[in-house]
Amino acid sequence: MKQKTALEILKLGKNVFITGSAGTGKTYLLKQYIEYLKDIGVHPTIVAPTGIAASHLKGQTIHSFFALGLRERVDNRYIDSLLKNKYIRKRFSKLKVLIIDEVSMVSPEIFSSMDRILSAFKRSHEPFGGVQVIISGDFFQLAPVSREFKEKRFAWQSISWKELDLKSCYLEEKFRQDDNRLIKILDDIRSGYISEETHNLLNSCFRKELDSRFNPTKLYTHNFDVDRINIEELSKITKKEHIYNYISKGAEKNIDKIFKTALVMKQLILKRGAVVIFIKNNPDKNYINGTTGVVIDFNKHIPIVKTSDGHRIEVLSEDWIVENEDGENIATVTQLPLRLAWAITIHKSQGMTLDSAEIDLSKTFIVGQGYVALSRLKSLDGLRLMGVNDMALSVDPLALKIDKHIKDASNRAVKEFESYSKKEIKKAKSDYISFISCSSLYDENEIIDSSKNNVEYVRKKIREIEIVYDKKPVITTKTLHELERKENKKSATKKGEKKKKVYSHVETKALIERFDSIEDLAEYRGLKESTIITHFTKIRKDDKSIDLNKFKPHPNFIEAIEEAVLELKKLNSKYDFDEDGSVKKYSVVCHLNKRYSYQDVELALLFIE
Repeated sequence: MKQKTALEILKLGKNVFITGSAGTGKTYLLKQYIEYLKDIGVHPTIVAPTGIAASHLKGQTIHSFFALGLRERVDNRYIDSLLKNKYIRKRFSKLKVLIIDEVSMVSPEIFSSMDRILSAFKRSHEPFGGVQVIISGDFFQLAPVSREFKEKRFAWQSISWKELDLKSCYLEEKFRQDDNRLIKILDDIRSGYISEETHNLLNSCFRKELDSRFNPTKLYTHNFDVDRINIEELSKITKKEHIYNYISKGAEKNIDKIFKTALVMKQLILKRGAVVIFIKNNPDKNYINGTTGVVIDFNKHIPIVKTSDGHRIEVLSEDWIVENEDGENIATVTQLPLRLAWAITIHKSQGMTLDSAEIDLSKTFIVGQGYVALSRLKSLDGLRLMGVNDMALSVDPLALKIDKHIKDASNRAVKEFESYSKKEIKKAKSDYISFISCSSLYDENEIIDSSKNNVEYVRKKIREIEIVYDKKPVITTKTLHELERKENKKSATKKGEKKKKVYSHVETKALIERFDSIEDLAEYRGLKESTIITHFTKIRKDDKSIDLNKFKPHPNFIEAIEEAVLELKKLNSKYDFDEDGSVKKYSVVCHLNKRYSYQDVELALLFIE
């Protein structure tokens, strides 16, 4: 697909996956679309798995924007804690278009976590809360780093990816590499077959002396080699050394978790003239994770770094934090956000474009490393190859398998787009602009903050949003419910009446008609979903005629619970039954090897005769 066609598909407001081999201009296409969005008054949110990748589009890391900390997975409890955060609420209220770059490095768990968090904040059951999602990346590049084998390694293997119904745009025109020799090598690697010509081309670069105009970046597969080279280079500098040791607080196991998941150094030694790379994001101080520079001086032991883009930065210590599920800080490591950087790992280089590189692929240990390293270059003239092994030129079999499907999907997308008339395209673009503009005409905070003592105002605003925008307003607090209770309390006090006790499940019953999901009802009431399900059990016991069918789980789920109940009845163990003769919910949970939670079973039992 050509960039021009891909850009037109993006303007239709579709969820899109942009891919293609290295140098096909994926980032350039994204920049064009970002400019288009800004022209119509929309500022997209841009995220990527690493600071280097995010910096290309002036975005943020996924972990930073989605407040993931060091975690990959999120549960309801953690999402609830995020929903209470005013700052994060405001951040997500403005999000209309989400751009995810370098998706090959995004794990299925992180991808699904983004989906869950955004759906919660947008109060929508649509994938990613119904916002337009643009994904870019190349699955022939490195997969997410994992300390254990995972059958599902790529974001496209997650359910969240499938639900997005993405239009695939497979770009084919190459722009970065103007060297047909390098293009030939990269195309061979992608095909899974390495020709004799490619072997000969790589051999011609073995330990080649580069032109004096080149100052090659050294790329290695292992941190061990990178650290060794950096220490060797540092030792060549005769100037005074400055030593920085980490400070920590918290349990040892949590502190170890920080060192295992972050790049922070236990001890860092610097000298004037040392080449360094930043390992933390701090855009306010003009650096992000991946910014490189040179130590030019020290101010009372504080290093001053001149970055590659010319900024002079006094580098102060930063904190790496581990939080528990309630968002509480349970461990902190404090250290300078720097590492030595004469050499860097190939993984860290993903997303870079290099004029020249000294690359050692002799210890390649995962597929895709050779492809990533070689595709960083603009030309074969800038390559000095120190070594190569058999794995270096191989790619992930899953990438080969999915590649054909993506190309076929891209061809279908082209045919579909070409089948539209100019009038239909114009209308689709216009409709999308109208939709995305209207989506920001109201603000949940206006409803909440402007009406703390005015129930009627809140009710009026809710009706307006439901009628005019055909959607439920995003209310992330119990504002209206609290106001109604306060109003009733005041009214009762004025009349001198003693207010009757209202049981919690009765309050839930009064709200059943207003909500279509347990999640929404629970959040409105400020209760856990499990509590709402327990309320349903009490409500059904009091009133058999109450209609709860809109909360009914999937039939397959109910069938599994029903079969478990029948099997327990056949076994007829007294320990599996309550005094009233009903099967104990926990017995069902255990019988199903805890595949389902207690609250899942309790909900299903409501719909089993």
